[in-house]
Amino acid sequence: MWSQSRMHNVRRLLVSSRCVLDTPLFTGTRQLSTSRRPLAASSEQPIQLEYLQFDPSTSEKDSNVAPIIVLHGLLGSKQNNRSVCRQFAKELNTTVYALDLRNHGDSPHARSHDYKALALDVEHFIDTTIKKPSVILGHSMGAKTAMAVALRRPDIVESMIAVDNAPIDAALGSDIPKYVQALRSIDRMGLRSVKDAFEVLGKYEKSIDIRNFLLTNAKFKSDGTLGFRVALDNLAMALNHIAEFPFNSHHDRFVGSALFIRGTRSTYVPDEAIPTIGRFFPRFVLKDIDAGHWVISEKPAEFINYVEEFLRTPQD
Repeated sequence: MWSQSRMHNVRRLLVSSRCVLDTPLFTGTRQLSTSRRPLAASSEQPIQLEYLQFDPSTSEKDSNVAPIIVLHGLLGSKQNNRSVCRQFAKELNTTVYALDLRNHGDSPHARSHDYKALALDVEHFIDTTIKKPSVILGHSMGAKTAMAVALRRPDIVESMIAVDNAPIDAALGSDIPKYVQALRSIDRMGLRSVKDAFEVLGKYEKSIDIRNFLLTNAKFKSDGTLGFRVALDNLAMALNHIAEFPFNSHHDRFVGSALFIRGTRSTYVPDEAIPTIGRFFPRFVLKDIDAGHWVISEKPAEFINYVEEFLRTPQD
């Protein structure tokens, strides 16, 4: 078993596209602010996102549940929650789409990376690929993206599910810029083995677990040198925007059904944030799970049960 301090460190990791622990880069005290802040301009044109599609096993196409879109967290990918997506498709008899958000996985890179840009891409995916209102489920950064889509385009959102994040601003931990800079340095070194990259990371981080997590995003370039799947330069410039929630509850509101699931051993959805959630999402339901921030991987059965119960319950 890991010690409590070790688990605390790993919670702040950049999580891989091969790992179901969809952890964001958010640490520190939560600031319950809903004021607007200046943001970098989002791309005027959406980008086409890559995705995995999970279809129901039954030949029956009639379903009471809308298509479900699953959004990963920072430095995650569409690979994160494949087993959960398969189960939703089977048990809810609906199609499930797991997306790679911009600057992640196989999706294109873009200089702009804020929640309005992230939401724009997801909106475009619904408009052009699904073409009907959908359930949007996101974890961490993906949760804030799901909230942004619901607030911006309620016409294409059947319901919204946010996993362990809230519509509040968050302070970034001091280690995060160091990790991003370390990966950027490795990307430019021309290394030819993951082992060498692991040794270089030791100059920035002593924890073997953290170094291994960081390197799960590694890939080899066409010239045989080591690089990364994520757009590190773009994300480095966007860290402040990723920590924000650029909406105002006085003007932005989603009156459809919303489910918030939080880990009771996580700090991402503090009790103080609940009134703020209610101002943005007046028809929200809150469910607690005895877990840390990695709710989906720590307690998958409870997570699936809450989601399926919510989606099967008629919404007045």
